[in-house]
Amino acid sequence: MQAGNSQHPEVTESSLYLEGIPHDRFQAMREAPGLTWHPYEDDGFWAVTRHAEVKNVSRNADVFSSAIGHTNLWDLEADALAARRSLIDTDGADHVRLRRLISKLFTPRAINRWEQTTRDIAAKLLDDFIQQDGGDWVEMVAAPLPIQVILTILGVPIEDADYLVELSDYLVEGTGDQQSLPAGAFGNTTELRLLPFNSPASHALFQYGDRLGTERRASPRNDIVSMLVQAEEDGEGLSANEYRNLFHLLVFAGNETTRTAISHGAIAFAQNKEQWERLVAKPGLLDSAVEEVLRWATPVLHMRRTASTNTVLAGTQIEAGQKVVMWYASSNRDEAVFARPFSFDIARQNNHQHSFGSGGPHHCLGASLARLEISVLLQEMLKRGLALELRGEPVRTPSNFVHGILSVAMTPEVA
Repeated sequence: MQAGNSQHPEVTESSLYLEGIPHDRFQAMREAPGLTWHPYEDDGFWAVTRHAEVKNVSRNADVFSSAIGHTNLWDLEADALAARRSLIDTDGADHVRLRRLISKLFTPRAINRWEQTTRDIAAKLLDDFIQQDGGDWVEMVAAPLPIQVILTILGVPIEDADYLVELSDYLVEGTGDQQSLPAGAFGNTTELRLLPFNSPASHALFQYGDRLGTERRASPRNDIVSMLVQAEEDGEGLSANEYRNLFHLLVFAGNETTRTAISHGAIAFAQNKEQWERLVAKPGLLDSAVEEVLRWATPVLHMRRTASTNTVLAGTQIEAGQKVVMWYASSNRDEAVFARPFSFDIARQNNHQHSFGSGGPHHCLGASLARLEISVLLQEMLKRGLALELRGEPVRTPSNFVHGILSVAMTPEVA
């Protein structure tokens, strides 16, 4: 048994990601024996960088807990743990109860009923993009598509989409080293350590969800928010805090991750024009193209677990209470699994990408919705003969958690 590798390339500094994922650093950790111990704040974590070990951690929730210490890199006090606990920060019976409440609404069959809605939204956004001769792809297409879709499913007024995108942007800021918001923004009086992403934007999103929940209790509709507040009233275990954290999660995760995938996918096709021409010539590659966009983008860079007991992974002894961080940004480029991992290849077969996790109880609920949105967008682009031309370098999010693109200027090329 080995003690693990202590030669750690720094990968938590947010500024590193302004130039893209530091793939050379992750490659060095993949090539080192065992796991790599990465100092962080007053302690550190075991960096899990290879595909096989990320899969192992994802599927072994009994040993690698999401509830102990939550899923952030940093540690939280007990009151912050309680205040910020959402679906992704639970295990066991609590996780099953919360997931069962909404999982039926995110099955592939349930999601397919939203295909026409998604298509209508994508069509209008693309037509406007073409009519205006392009512009910021994020602002005009990548951001509005997923937020409008998830808000429709939730039952949130579409006219509030821009406001909720603004809040999501501030939440992403909270994953970096600096925030532009003062602690009292949006009327917040809660200590930031008690709020998701340490951001007053979470207070604003909580308030928005509470107001909408109150409206739906008084006048229920056929939407997710009505179902959530009715379940709370029917005694199925949704407390006020569980409701607001679940609403927060659904808005953020249902918006930000797909937006990021659509942004990186557009850039990848613009930089690899032969791949777009390949899809035009063979539309049957659509499904594999969607998977490659997801692998390439890796919208969420990492997720933390905490060892609930002494264990061994990759020949490395892990002690109970130690943090274990799955770096999807690394496992999605693992040479042992992906041939030519740094090539964007829409015909890639057996693409077991980890952008939604790697199975297990915490596999992303929104996976089917994200696939639908990306697929429909590509179909509508193909229908219009629309290729993309980069007009400048993308502006990236300074975050070690979200692989975000703040803006990227593009021009449409219509055949």
